[in-house]
Amino acid sequence: MLSNKQSLILTGLMAAGIFIFGVLDILDNFIILTLLTLVFSAVVVNLIYTSIKNKKDKLNSN
Repeated sequence: MLSNKQSLILTGLMAAGIFIFGVLDILDNFIILTLLTLVFSAVVVNLIYTSIKNKKDKLNSN
């Protein structure tokens, strides 16, 4: 799904977005919250997907 580099970039983008939009006091904007939520969801879904995939690979290799 996402590579490690892409996940790190998205995580950094989300952290920077939270910081910048928080300083600018527009963090409660619906569009900003939606974009940050989508980025967060993509990282979490990728984390779960790779975790399940690694467990299946370990079971199949034995």
